[in-house]
Amino acid sequence: MRSYVLSIWSLLDPLYYSFTRLTYLNGEDNIFRIRLTRYKGKKIILSDGAEINKNDIMVKIHLHNVRLLNELKNIKSDLRKARRIYSHVQKSLPGVESYIRNHRCSDQIKGIIGITMLNKGCERLGFEVCDIGHPVYKWYKWITLLPIWILSSHRSGHAFKQAPTYLFMSAETLSELYKE
Repeated sequence: MRSYVLSIWSLLDPLYYSFTRLTYLNGEDNIFRIRLTRYKGKKIILSDGAEINKNDIMVKIHLHNVRLLNELKNIKSDLRKARRIYSHVQKSLPGVESYIRNHRCSDQIKGIIGITMLNKGCERLGFEVCDIGHPVYKWYKWITLLPIWILSSHRSGHAFKQAPTYLFMSAETLSELYKE
C-alpha cells in the first residue's frame, strides 16, 4: 500500500511544487526546497540574540518528502532512517546558507524556518525548536504532516504522540555553522 501511495505522490509532487512557489537549491543532492516567506507568529528571541518578529522575511525550508520517503522505504530501522535524514539535512544546509548570502535581499532575511514532527537532534544541527502557539494552526499542521509520518514510520501509532514544532535558525548562526 505504501508503495502505491508513494507512486501517486511522486506523480503529483511536480504539481504541488508548481503551486507552492518552492525553489530547488543548486545541486541535485540538496534535500530542501525553499521559498521566502513572512513570519506570522509571535515574537521569538533566539539564543544568539536574533529577534524574529511578525512579518520578518525568512527562508522557509521544506524537506523534499517524496524523494526522501522513496529513499528510505526499504530501511526498516527508525534509527537508520533518522541518521540518513540528519545527514541529508547537514549536507544541505550549506546550500541554504549560500542561497541567503547571495540573495538580493540577503540583508533583510532574518533566518530560516521550518515546521516538523521530526525534531529530535535538531539542536545539534543549529536549530532551535519552538512550540507552535496557535492551537488551530498546530492542529492543521499536524493533520497535513500526518500522512508523511504514517508513510515514513513503521510505528504509525506514535504519530498521535508527536506534535509539530517550529525550527528556527538565524541567518548569522546559519552562516557561522555552514558557510563554505
